[in-house]
Amino acid sequence: MQKLFTAAGEAPAGIPWNVYPRPQMVRKDWLCLNGEWDFAHGKLRGKIQVPFCPESLLSGLDAKMRYGRKMTYSRRFTLPAEWRGRRILLHFGAVSRTAEVRVNGKEAAVHAESYLPFSADITDLVRDGENEIAVDAVNDVSHRHPWGKQKIRRGGMWYTPVSGIWQTVWLEPVPERYIRGLVIRTDGDTAEITAEGAEDGTAELDGVRYRMAGGKVRITVKNPVYWCPENPHLYRFTAEAGEDRVESYFALRTLEIRRAEGKQRLCLNGKPYFFHGLLDQGYWSDGLYTPASPEGFADDIRAMKALGFNMLRKHIKIEPEQFYYDCDRLGMAVFQDMVNCGGYRYLRDTVMPTFGIGLRRNDPLLNRNRESRRNFLNAMDATVRLLGNHPSVCLWTIFNEGWGQFSADEVYTRLKALDGTRFIDSTSGWFARKLSDVESLHIYFKPLRTGEQDRPQFLSEFGGWTLKYPEHSFNLEKTYGYRTFEDRESFVRELRALYLEQVLPLIPRGLCAAVYTQVSDVEDETNGLLTFDRKEAKVRPEEFRDVSERLLAALPEGGGK
Repeated sequence: MQKLFTAAGEAPAGIPWNVYPRPQMVRKDWLCLNGEWDFAHGKLRGKIQVPFCPESLLSGLDAKMRYGRKMTYSRRFTLPAEWRGRRILLHFGAVSRTAEVRVNGKEAAVHAESYLPFSADITDLVRDGENEIAVDAVNDVSHRHPWGKQKIRRGGMWYTPVSGIWQTVWLEPVPERYIRGLVIRTDGDTAEITAEGAEDGTAELDGVRYRMAGGKVRITVKNPVYWCPENPHLYRFTAEAGEDRVESYFALRTLEIRRAEGKQRLCLNGKPYFFHGLLDQGYWSDGLYTPASPEGFADDIRAMKALGFNMLRKHIKIEPEQFYYDCDRLGMAVFQDMVNCGGYRYLRDTVMPTFGIGLRRNDPLLNRNRESRRNFLNAMDATVRLLGNHPSVCLWTIFNEGWGQFSADEVYTRLKALDGTRFIDSTSGWFARKLSDVESLHIYFKPLRTGEQDRPQFLSEFGGWTLKYPEHSFNLEKTYGYRTFEDRESFVRELRALYLEQVLPLIPRGLCAAVYTQVSDVEDETNGLLTFDRKEAKVRPEEFRDVSERLLAALPEGGGK
């Protein structure tokens, strides 16, 4: 028996997700197009609440979808009179998987990836008075495109697919010449800001104006305050070019690998740092990919920080930018996965590697599909462009447990050229090749250990222990996890022992980061520290905070604070 239920932090009345959706480049004027749209899929006709997918409770449909078949969204809108004379941009946070967008019956945009935003200049398509927007979307759950944990036959570690619009749809007016994007790179006490599409202009920080040359400006901060989870200091600035003005922010922090007490260490701001993390899959009981309100992200982050965690491994999903902004401002490091692309084989990719068989397999043979490989690389490049300004993002994971893996050393080199400022985990779990910034291990059924390589040690998945609360569970008949507990007291006792007796002793031996599975239950999986609806915490801060403090204190040179 499966059931859908409403999560904590219910959707407020009115337009859902009516918050500015691009926190790192904010303009004053915008129009949210979330809310009620007309929806059609086969014989299904009705109203849907955007940005919630039709499979979700919050969409108002809770629909059974036929994957590979078209669904059509439509709604009407009227532009504010004061926008007349400006260019009009239409933005989609994400649509799963393909989208064909029409405005007043004419094509405005075509997009093919489930997890990436896209935009269109619709100035020549809109008119005074009422306008119509329509979106044809198809989720074919294609393995030739990044597909995440979606499966048509969900169950176990596979989840309900997410179709159609699942992030905010919005409009904004811009002048004829406008800032098309910001690229922010920091080095020590200096930030270099590039305003794409601008030649001349200024940036203002703390009342001081800096002039751009060729759209670029360098700002050196006196007496800099460096960003870390314990002190997530942000420098907020404005950029102006012609008639355009945007608000943004940057943070100063450094990431590097250094040797300390004979071990290679991940260093934050020049000192060894222990990244104490959790797997975060970003699924919600009532909205699936989308929490009921933006506060859902902040609530999860605060709950995990209260336990002493300082890092989330965002697993095989790209979130709305609100999530990364909340991590930036609240102080939560992010280890960001690329979304897997390509086929998965249970025996080859899970069973055999778990028992140490076939780990040195020639990885170009793991994914031979050229289209899949090309789409993965294009999506990887776009992910770096999308999230590269966020200081909380400290590590990129390229491949996870061999899913879609190919030529990992070549892909590492490509990614390092795109972004040489962050750590890279090339092959999370197994099928390691030569190039990676960390040695990355997944250990679920054996005692925890470090690896044998002379590089920072990363326990990138472990734990996954199950404690089921039936009244807060999705599937009352099936449970998925790696060790089962019947009561909260024994679960907490054994979790403490796992960290104190197995994780803590590995830190002097080179362990630099550890990721417990996971933040919350997800459908059949009841191995989260929170229930799927986020209404119950299985571990309380007073029961675990001291464990976290002992982990961070075990590092040389004071743990990098």
